[in-house]
Amino acid sequence: MKKLVILLVIGLMFTFTFTGLAFSKNYTLGLCLSTLNNPFFVTLKDGAQKAAEELGITLIVYDAQDDPAKQASEIEDLIQKKVDAILINPTDANAVVPSVLKANKAGIPVFTIDRSAAKGDVVCHIASDNVAGGKMAGEYLAKLLDYKGNVVELVGIPGTSAARDRGKGFNEAMKKYKDIKIVARQTADFNRAKGMQVFENILQAQPDVQGVFAHNDEMVLGAIAAAEAAGKKDIIFVGFDAIDDAVKAVKEGKLAATVAQQPAEMGKLGVENAVKFLKGEELPKFIPVPLKLVTKENVK
Repeated sequence: MKKLVILLVIGLMFTFTFTGLAFSKNYTLGLCLSTLNNPFFVTLKDGAQKAAEELGITLIVYDAQDDPAKQASEIEDLIQKKVDAILINPTDANAVVPSVLKANKAGIPVFTIDRSAAKGDVVCHIASDNVAGGKMAGEYLAKLLDYKGNVVELVGIPGTSAARDRGKGFNEAMKKYKDIKIVARQTADFNRAKGMQVFENILQAQPDVQGVFAHNDEMVLGAIAAAEAAGKKDIIFVGFDAIDDAVKAVKEGKLAATVAQQPAEMGKLGVENAVKFLKGEELPKFIPVPLKLVTKENVK
């Protein structure tokens, strides 16, 4: 009888141990970033990695270096690895579609972060409302210009949802003011060096510029450097992202404002919601991450 009781106890212990292992599955997620040559996406990665560590899951991170072909190869690698879910920050909304469709066919859930995919089955998109952010930037710039003057728009990477949506919001704000004229709208690929070079060229062709909106802070910081080199001290600049260098520029009075996103929160929410979905929870198609305008009055 005693032997039978011992055997039953051992059997129950084995059952509970096995069941516990089954419920504490170590999920593996892939995080495909457009680039890690931008502090914004480094912070996003850090937020995702911290959440993964806290949840005890594995996170594989890739850096596409703004190359759609490289990102496609990285997503293919994650599909071959049979990861549990893939989080994508697309280099290009259209170029990423075949990769999303491949993941769909493989039965791997796809989430997009900060930038969306043009097509394909995406469980959830986690991002700031970039249209609202662009509009916020435009309204503030218009107010500082007293609703008149010549404005330049520095555009991010063509094909990205961030560039499209920020530009849409900004131009919706601008078109309300008949005395504001957009005299140049040029691409600088979210890059500081290109922002400087492009704005140098614009100033040569359009020396009478009063305001600049750039789709991210890297480009606007490059434009500020170009203006300083050209001796242009009265141009009003507005950026987007609130990276550390931009916040410093706001404090110094070089940058009038930057629209603050929360990249660490985006990364965190991406990982957390992927795990929730894998555990059977239903998610909304869009999870917004709040924005705010950082100015000299409220900068910390």
